[in-house]
Order: sequence, then C-alpha cells, then structure tokens
Amino acid sequence: MPFSIYAQMAVSGALMGLVYALIAYGFQLTYATSKSINFGQGELVMVSAFFSLTLIDHGLPYWLVVPLGLLFGAALGLVVERAGVRLALEQRSEGWILLTIILGLLFFSFAENVWGRDDRPFPTPIPTDPIHVLGVDVTALELSVAVGVLAVMVLIELFKRETLLGKAFEAVSADRDAGELMGISARRTIMLSYALSGTVAALAGILVAPITTVGPTMASALVLKAFSVAVVAGLESGFGVVIVGMFLGALESLASFTIGSGWREAPGLVLLILALAVRPTGVFGKAAIRKV
Repeated sequence: MPFSIYAQMAVSGALMGLVYALIAYGFQLTYATSKSINFGQGELVMVSAFFSLTLIDHGLPYWLVVPLGLLFGAALGLVVERAGVRLALEQRSEGWILLTIILGLLFFSFAENVWGRDDRPFPTPIPTDPIHVLGVDVTALELSVAVGVLAVMVLIELFKRETLLGKAFEAVSADRDAGELMGISARRTIMLSYALSGTVAALAGILVAPITTVGPTMASALVLKAFSVAVVAGLESGFGVVIVGMFLGALESLASFTIGSGWREAPGLVLLILALAVRPTGVFGKAAIRKV
C-alpha cells in the first residue's frame, strides 16, 4: 500500500488531535491555579457549540458568532467555578470532583431539553475543498482547526508571561499561599483560570462542530481523549499537550485504518495506562519535591 495513504491518515489524525490538545489545555489552566479539574469540560464544549449554532440560526454572521461563543464559554466556566469549585477549595476538600460531574450532567440535561437529542450540522463559511500540500490533502477547515488551536494557546501563554494579571496567574500557580502573602487574590486568579478554561472549551466546540456535527454526546469521547492527553503530557506542560495530542490523533487514525475502526480508541487507553505506570507526572511533567 502506498506510503502516501499512511501519510494522509497520519496528517488528518494529527490535525484532529489538536482539538484533544486544546481541551487538555483547559484542564491544565484550572489545575495550575487550584489543583482542580472541571470534569464537566466536555459539556461546556457541547453547550457552547449549541449556543453558537443558535446564534447562526438567528442570522448572526460567523465572524460575530465566534467571539460571542467564546464569551459564553467564559461565563459557563465562571458558573462552574462559583457553583462547583469555590466552596470545596475553601474547605480544603475534594468535593469539586463530584460537583463538577453533577454540573456537567445538568448541562447535558439542559441541552437535551432545549436543543433536542438529534445531531445537527454546524454551517461554516470555511471551504471544505481539499488542498494538496506536500503529497497529502488537507482542507481549509482542518487548517483552521490548527490555526485556531495554536493561536489561542499562544495568546494565553503570552498573557500569562507578559501582563501583570498573567504574572499573578503564574505566581498562584507556583505557590498559592506565597502569592496571597504578596497581595495576590487567589480567588480571582482561580476565577480567571476557569473563565479561560471555558473560553478554550467554547473554541474547541466551535472548531470541531463543523467536522463532527453538534449533539448532546458530541464531546463525550473528545473529553476522555483530552484527559488522556493531559495526563500523558503532564498537567503543567502546554507544549506537551500539543505534541501528545497530535501523536494520539495520528495514532488513532492509523490504528483505525490498519487494524479496524473498532480499535480506534485503544491507543489512548494504552497511552494512559503506560503513562500512569511508568511516569505518573507525565512525559513532559516534573516531579514535585516536597519538604517533610
């Protein structure tokens, strides 16, 4: 079989893997400041996609729908922080695990009752005609996913490193107690991290919806793979999630093509098991040294 076919499958899978990386990046943003994760992140992806589709159905142009969808995602992230995370963190408990799952189920039920259970197409002005590049065919839609994912991650990293608010984010990430002693509000910083995580989830929904369609279960598989990417890469490495996400996407595509579609999910599970068994801190993570 020609090598070009394998190259085509690997490139297409790697571009899809960037969506896993983007959702995994949302996990990293909240973990950095609060050591908590929103286990309802997939529902934020789905509800934001439905909201954006509703705006399109009401006649709003695509260029306006995208920023409004991102703002909606940020608002959902703040809801999760206030309703499911804040009190648990203040009480130093792990209750946020169950609360974020419950909020995710509520968002899922809300979507089913408002928009229905059927999958719906997501219109986009981005053309889907293939472009021949270096021996493989890619579409402008697939390239838009890559550009969108990398652009938002670069912007957030620049924000964290070049602005005072971003430096507060990094300070709380490094040492929450020391940051508070320096006058930094840990609560507001955690709120910011959840708002950014919601924004990232909304962008993932808008980018992937034209490819997968919009439905209540559209993100159920995506978020599991994204969590695998976050754990394998390490919950503190933005660069790592991009590499691992692309690798997982390419591996899934090749496994589905060569072995069968029934084995498509196997690579992510194998990677997660190996990462937890061999390097629990992640491939790009750093072991934390604690004084006792």
